[in-house]
Amino acid sequence: MDENVTPEREAQDDSGKALNCDNTSGDPPTEFSSEDQPKEEWMDILGNGQLKKRIIREPLSDEQPTRGNICEINVVGVLEDGTEVEKHDKLVVQVGDLEVVQGLDLALALMKVGEIAEIVVNPRFAYGKLGTADVPPDSTVTYTVELIKVIYEDDRESITISERWKIGNKKRERGNWWFIRKELQFAIQCYRRALEYLEINNDKTWNTTKSTDTVTDAELQGLLDDCIKVYNNLAAAFIETEAYNCALQNVNLVLKYQPKNAKALFRKGKILKIKGEFAKAYLTFLELQKVEPNMKSVQTELTNLKGKVSKESEKERFLYAKMLGIATDDANNPSKITKTKNRSKVAKGILWTCAVGASAAVVGILLHRFTS
Repeated sequence: MDENVTPEREAQDDSGKALNCDNTSGDPPTEFSSEDQPKEEWMDILGNGQLKKRIIREPLSDEQPTRGNICEINVVGVLEDGTEVEKHDKLVVQVGDLEVVQGLDLALALMKVGEIAEIVVNPRFAYGKLGTADVPPDSTVTYTVELIKVIYEDDRESITISERWKIGNKKRERGNWWFIRKELQFAIQCYRRALEYLEINNDKTWNTTKSTDTVTDAELQGLLDDCIKVYNNLAAAFIETEAYNCALQNVNLVLKYQPKNAKALFRKGKILKIKGEFAKAYLTFLELQKVEPNMKSVQTELTNLKGKVSKESEKERFLYAKMLGIATDDANNPSKITKTKNRSKVAKGILWTCAVGASAAVVGILLHRFTS
């Protein structure tokens, strides 16, 4: 079930990559000139010394990117001992979307076109305690960045469906990268941005502002399938952050389109169980059992929930008894209330039997009187 792949599994192939971005260059790598020298003192971006920037070459214009703009950059990253760990030429990133490490993402918004800057990123804003295949844990990374140009993105409703699919999946995959690193808020941010590109309109005409071909059913289905992956991954991230209502909303969106999605059913059952809605959780796991009859964990959950539902029902009967004013020494014992309820049923049965018998006798007497 490809649509049920977890964020961890989707990110496995990229877990060793420092950056997961597009490199559109076919040109030879750009080398920064040794003649470029720092032109100013360090700027302490955050005020705590953990993210610093200084200009090596002055900008060629005053054009500066803002959040959402697309930047084309050359970037080289080195460790404190001078070991080169990253190098990208004409790398395309969208400012504010965490397509690079957080420190670099923040610093890009302070650069101008043509500028070359040196940016020192503390581990907290680089690759943290996990590091990567090339970057050891808790490493400071120093970047030399050239901002080549700023590209202003077209309105989402005016770009083609294939472009939306490509951009949306790039952001989904970046979300998976953050998820596997347990940077859950960053993962959620990337997933939400992915949905802005992957969620579809109700009609089949994709754009209303630009003349385009009608979208085919196959294209819509492709977008929907990837959208469902994002809903499922968002649910997983929200569960990890204990935002259970948000998680439930997302699994319900999955089940709206794929009622038999095993991953979503399992997550929904777990969420309802955590929220204390045991009866609903039990019914959800019953549905999952129909889809995955051999899943052992489902049977375990059903057994556990059956006991909880039974206890919950007994407590409800106890509360109803108190509401009805049962004034006995057994009022605090739900099991004894059940026995009392059963005895009451027997007594009512006897009364009904007597009433029916008496009615039959009266009818017999009347018939005898009027027919004699």
